This record gives sequence, C-alpha cells and structure tokens, in this order.
Amino acid sequence: MHEVLSSPFRGARRSPACVGEATGEPPNMGEQPIFTTKAHVFQIDPSTKKNWVPASKLAVSVSYFYDSTRNSYRIISVDGTKVIINSTISPNMTFTKTSQKFGQWADSRANTVFGLGFASEQQLSKFADKFQEVKEAAKLARDRSQEKMETSSNHSQESGRETPCSTRASSINGTDDEKASHGEPPDAELKIENDKLKTALAQSSSNVKKWETELETLSENNARLSTALQESIASVEHWKRQFLACKDESDQLRIKIGDLETQCDEIEKERERNKELSKRLQELEVEIQDKEAELEDLRKQSELLPQLMAECESMTEKLQDAEIRNQELEDKVRTLRKDMDENRHRHGHLKLELKHFLNVFDGKMDDLHELRQGLSKLQVDN
Repeated sequence: MHEVLSSPFRGARRSPACVGEATGEPPNMGEQPIFTTKAHVFQIDPSTKKNWVPASKLAVSVSYFYDSTRNSYRIISVDGTKVIINSTISPNMTFTKTSQKFGQWADSRANTVFGLGFASEQQLSKFADKFQEVKEAAKLARDRSQEKMETSSNHSQESGRETPCSTRASSINGTDDEKASHGEPPDAELKIENDKLKTALAQSSSNVKKWETELETLSENNARLSTALQESIASVEHWKRQFLACKDESDQLRIKIGDLETQCDEIEKERERNKELSKRLQELEVEIQDKEAELEDLRKQSELLPQLMAECESMTEKLQDAEIRNQELEDKVRTLRKDMDENRHRHGHLKLELKHFLNVFDGKMDDLHELRQGLSKLQVDN
C-alpha cells in the first residue's frame, strides 16, 4: 500500500468549455487516443484519505484521449467492462511523482485522487511529460474559449445598446437610399430590429444561466477544496509528527553508531594485541623447543656420567693402590739401601739381585708414570 505524501488539491476549477461534462462517459466518436501505457491503477480511500485502494488487480491500459469537438482531454482506463479512470484534465491539475515508479493526481470533479504504479521509471517519466503537455494544451484551449465568450458577450451588449438608437434613427429619419432600395415601411423595419433584440436578450439570458451554473460549480469546488485543504493540513501535521519521531530515532541511531564505532576501535586494538601475543607465543614455543633439545642432550650426557664416574673411581683406586705400593717399595728401597750399606761388604752377591730389583722398580715406575698420565688425560677429558 502506498501512502499519499501530499495532496495535489490546489486551486482546481472547471473551465467553461467543460461545464456539464459527464464523468462516467466512455470515449465518444469524436475522441481519439493520443498516448497509451500500462500501469496498476489505485484510488485514494474515501474514508481515510490516506491509504490507497487498488482499482485493478493487474496492469491495465491507461490512455490520453483528445475530443476535437469539445477541444478537451481525458485520461481513461477500462478494466474489462468497468471504467476505473475517467478524468478530464484541467489546467490546474498537477501530476506528482511520489517515488521512482509511482505518481498521482487529484480530480476535483470525481472528488478522488488517482495513483498509477508503473513497471519502470522511464514509463513514469513519459506519462508525466505527456500529462504536462496535455495540461498546457487544455490551458490554451480554456484561454481561447474564454476569449470567444468575452467577445460574444461584448457583441451582445453592444448590439443591445446600439441597435435601438439606429432603429429609431432609421425609423424616424430614414435615408433616401433605404427608401429607394427597400421601399419597406418603418413599422416592418422596427419589427425586424425588435426580433434581433429579442434574440440577443435570449442569448444573454442563456449566458447568465450558464454563468450561474458555473458559479454554483465553482462554489461546490471551493467547498471540496476547503475540505481537501483541511485534510491536507491534518496530513501535514501527521507527517510533521512522524518526521520528528524519525528524527529522534535517527539521532538515537547516530549515537548507537558512534558507540558501535568506538567498540569497533577497541576491538581492533584488542586484535592487534592478540596478534602481538600470538607472535610472542610462537617465539616462546621456538625457544622451548630449543631448550628441550638442549635438555635432551644433557639427559644423554647424564646417562654417560655414571659410567665415567665409575671409571674415574676405578682409576682413583688403582692410583691409590699404586701409590701405596710405591710407598711400600720406597720403604723397601730405603730398607734395602740401609741393609745394602750395612751388608755391602757382606753380601756382594746381592748386587745382582739388587740390580734386577732396580730394573723391576724402574719398570714399575714407568708403569706408574704412564698410569698417572692416563689418569691426568681422563680428568682433562671430564
């Protein structure tokens, strides 16, 4: 449902050329279509004057008709056998585009507002342009009709004023040419002039009746326009309230958008922090992997350490045993030297044994020296 955004009832009145024209007539023989298009037809709800009521279920033909005999234009649309639009275009009508594909105009004679929904914006633009063109043509026809009526009214008034004088002059004085040419008596000529005056008077009476009818029509239109104006004012007040409500809602939405933007900035900062933390975490994971590799190497080395300690203890025990033996040997050497000094002269044959013992002792010393060197190398390696 479309809503009426504004009321186009502004200064509409009937032109004299269109007085007494029926609003429910189908096109007559003198009317010819000059433009046709397809559209969905709507009419304003007469009870609320706000909501649209569909006049056709599907898109129907909407045509401009020109009546050459009356020099008038009408918009006509027929759905099957039902006439749903029969609107005579006057110069004061206005076609309003309320959206990209919807337009409306007010018909004060039908006391309604018609709305058309088109399939495209181009069709709406063509219809609106044609409406403006036909409106200008109707305005031009109305101006010409008013000029003709004013001219005929002036002629009738002048004939009503001037004809009796001329009749009297001709009837009283007469002219030689008239008497010579016509030879009619003055009474007959006066009768002819009186007939002319009666005809002019009857025409003037007819014009007065037409103008009285037009005045009544204008009064009715003014009453309708006043009602429509009041409805328009009420509609404007309603839309003003809705506009203020929408404005307040828009301000609230702007505040919410500002809060959301602030939250988005905070979220972006948190994302940056998370990225930095993720990067630092990856670096720590790499460091942990390196430390785990070093720990694994230390574990492997710790597995070899007991064996090395056992070997070191074994070598230490051997060294201690060698030192003890060396000490014992040194004691023996001292004892033997003492005995040798004492018994040098006694036991000469012991020299050979002593030499042999010294040779053995040197060998042991060499072994001990090698053993010490090996132990020193082992300690250096550890």
